[in-house]
Amino acid sequence: MSEDYSMRPIGVIESCYGEKFGTPRQSGIVPGARGRVVFSADVDTEACRGLEDFSHVWIVFLFDQVRESEVRWLVRPPRLGGNEKKGVLATRSPFRPNRIGLSLVKLDAVEAGGIAVSGLDLVNGTPVLDVKPYLPYVESIPEAIGGFADEAPQRMEVVLPDTLRAELDEGEIETIVGTLAVDPRPAYHDDAERVYGCRLLGRNIRWQVIDGKATVLE
Repeated sequence: MSEDYSMRPIGVIESCYGEKFGTPRQSGIVPGARGRVVFSADVDTEACRGLEDFSHVWIVFLFDQVRESEVRWLVRPPRLGGNEKKGVLATRSPFRPNRIGLSLVKLDAVEAGGIAVSGLDLVNGTPVLDVKPYLPYVESIPEAIGGFADEAPQRMEVVLPDTLRAELDEGEIETIVGTLAVDPRPAYHDDAERVYGCRLLGRNIRWQVIDGKATVLE
């Protein structure tokens, strides 16, 4: 069990999310969150032959913003309000024995040098270790039980003033609203007047929760 193994990235993520804060905690919950897997030069051009026949793919990636020394055997899942500890292997926490993550995304196109995807939950620049097609006949299990995360997260109403909407296209509006609706705030947020900021779509989005609604300020 002491033998070490090494892996090398086959590419990186180009994402609409410029930093960890604000990035969805799971893939698919913001369908409009788009990006690309950009393959390294040593990935053969034939590597994706046939992939266009699939609707979704798994992205195997590295949590590169977590140090290898930051293993935590007990974590506080945001879905439980940060108030209860669970074993790390019972969660999707990035503070894992190995920093490997899985993300299921919609495959929008196979392109020269990469693939276009949507439903992203990955930060721009994330190293990609592998891409695998999603197989519904074995990976869609209707009777599966999701433990403490059995239901989709609740969504907040998002207020985006008309003056700001005028600066955005429909895709940008969809991504901003979808991202803030799932409440990216930390589990502990006792400062009701705090203004939050996140890097999204190449913009600095500043927003505040007012009367239970995520209100974009600028």
